[in-house]
Amino acid sequence: MDFATILEWIIKSLIVVLSLTAGFAYTTLYERKVLARMQVRVGPNRAGPLGILQPVADGIKLIFKEDLIPAEADKFIFVLAPIITVIPALVMTAVVPWGGTINLFGRDFTLQLADLNVGVLWILSVTSISVYGISLAGWSSNNKYAMLGGLRATAQMISYELALGLAYVGPILLAGSMSLGAIVNAQRAVPNVILQPVAFAIYLMASLAEINRAPFDMPEAEQELTAGYHTEYSSMKFALFFMAEYIKMVAISMIGATLFFGGYLGPFIDQAPILGPIYLFVKTAIWMFLIIWLRATLPRIRYDRLMALGWKVMFPVALANVVVTAIVIVLVGG
Repeated sequence: MDFATILEWIIKSLIVVLSLTAGFAYTTLYERKVLARMQVRVGPNRAGPLGILQPVADGIKLIFKEDLIPAEADKFIFVLAPIITVIPALVMTAVVPWGGTINLFGRDFTLQLADLNVGVLWILSVTSISVYGISLAGWSSNNKYAMLGGLRATAQMISYELALGLAYVGPILLAGSMSLGAIVNAQRAVPNVILQPVAFAIYLMASLAEINRAPFDMPEAEQELTAGYHTEYSSMKFALFFMAEYIKMVAISMIGATLFFGGYLGPFIDQAPILGPIYLFVKTAIWMFLIIWLRATLPRIRYDRLMALGWKVMFPVALANVVVTAIVIVLVGG
């Protein structure tokens, strides 16, 4: 392995990590602005022109807040839990392609960190790790509200991970590969959102439950659990949980756009491959707008109904969609 290849991997890794960390900050501003417009409010408008420095102000505020650890908490796990939560969020998009191949300085560069032939399995395995951080945060806090939030997160992840995994299967069957690059290329004629509308709906709902977004934000339900699993957290430890939630929101939107909206594909992409990241950014922003819209519109559903929806509705529908897709592919192929 030559030095140029190692340098390329380092640069790509920095691009992914810095894009997600900067993107998380301005995703918070994006959400607050969209919610304000939907609810006929002003939204952030004091810090910088049009409020664009509000994420910077929030970051400075969190840095200077007092960092508290409860006296009866398990201090090591209490500190470790936010780190366990944020790291999977940062690495889950490593297999998402941002574009095709471009030529720079006489060398071909693929606009993707790693094109694994099991890219979908990578995403599923990494996303399942983050729930450990939430569960450990709830347990280590020695607080009944935090503990209930952690237990809810665990049950919710188990319930919706099955439906989410089955939602991936439709695009995998159509592409004949678990590589996200192959799934994107299979959508050059027709995007999967048209061929797999049921899988799209299942993915959207299950991904909201996976990242604890409204109306599935049961692990941090403030009316019931004060703040849930992060009740005892403050300062930068709370900021890490906050960061993980919004980075996962960006990542889930990127993956959804890749699976169902053609990812980086768009007009003139073959003539100008550099347009790929722009197309993916626009599609990701549209997906995040949909997530924010659902938060502004739908109330939090009751916990028993959340579990019933996952096991009695979404799982059977997702399984039926896989069976029907497989049958159609065999019949058409035959």
